[in-house]
Amino acid sequence: MTPDAPAGPPANPANPWNIRAVFVDQAVAGSAMARRVRQRLPEAAFQVVEDSGPSAPGHPSGCGPSGGPGPGGESGRVLRLSAHRGRFLRPCPGAKSYRCCGYRIVHIGEGCPMDCTYCILKAYLRTDDLRVFANTPDMFAELGDMFGRDRSRRFRVGTGEFADSLALESVTGHTAELLEFLRDLDNVVVELKTKTADLSWMAASPRPDRVLAAWSVNAPDIVAGQERGAPPLSARLAAAREAARAGFGVCLHFDPIVPHPGWEKGYAATVDMIASFLRPRDIVYISLGSLRFLPELPAGLAAMGRLPDYYLNEFVEDLDGKRRLVRPLRVRQLRHVAGLLQKCGLAGKLYLCMESDEVWRAVLGRAPHGPDGLARRLMELAFEKRRDGP
Repeated sequence: MTPDAPAGPPANPANPWNIRAVFVDQAVAGSAMARRVRQRLPEAAFQVVEDSGPSAPGHPSGCGPSGGPGPGGESGRVLRLSAHRGRFLRPCPGAKSYRCCGYRIVHIGEGCPMDCTYCILKAYLRTDDLRVFANTPDMFAELGDMFGRDRSRRFRVGTGEFADSLALESVTGHTAELLEFLRDLDNVVVELKTKTADLSWMAASPRPDRVLAAWSVNAPDIVAGQERGAPPLSARLAAAREAARAGFGVCLHFDPIVPHPGWEKGYAATVDMIASFLRPRDIVYISLGSLRFLPELPAGLAAMGRLPDYYLNEFVEDLDGKRRLVRPLRVRQLRHVAGLLQKCGLAGKLYLCMESDEVWRAVLGRAPHGPDGLARRLMELAFEKRRDGP
């Protein structure tokens, strides 16, 4: 096993991302979240504004958690507490020619304090500021109406699309508030997708059968060199093991699988590490996704002097305007990682993110049955009864 290099966010747990200024929309200045943030960041400058700016329109069409702007410099970061005026619950709009997992997004905010060079949000969002939506009563009203309208209809939702689910949890308490709201809804499973090792959400006493604890994982060299500000892989997997021991199902996301020198050995080392921390029965499902990005991302990285060599591989234009690896290399990488995981007893828990049926068959020997076959299968796994005990 190749050990991952030490990395991680600043050590101050009270303000882990060096937030020095907080702008608060007038509409949410009196919110519970604004009070929490002011209490937890007493050294930050607070300013109430009429409107802290619009939320980003549309959707990045990636599968988070995605790294956003880099760690704060001497001047620190800016956090914006906004009143979101759009829908809080939305489908993941996958391209029609690819298999979509049927994930529903609970839109809690935008931006991520970690700095991953492959992150689609770097090109999608037009600001380095971190934004959190503080009008949670509006969110709960919308979710309550949708989830409570027909309790026989099941939902698999998550918050880690426009932002890491837990990176700002120590500051905002957003996830704990959401989990408390969802506790009595038997028809909803929420996935918390993160690169952090934060388990503070468990203090909210959520139901283990209704929360999926999910981590993004990658090869050691990518974690060490391309995920600046993120905890090492060992810390993430240690947190995953603790969550599994508490009865929560664990999900893992190899997304993106990055072509880099020694990638075969690198991903083998990651799979070995997973096997040393988690049992097959701890894991609900694992996604495999190939590197894809908006065309303007490499130019932006190059302008900062941070363009990694993996962008020099051969890419083609995707159906939704993104760039992705040519199919032969894509299939080779996906098949390699899938084969490693299958040898660990995880064959029935693998799925491909945003791939065609042809790639599914080339990698896994099969494609999901029917247009919503993947979504149905993941829903079944998400609601499957967990086996308790070590």
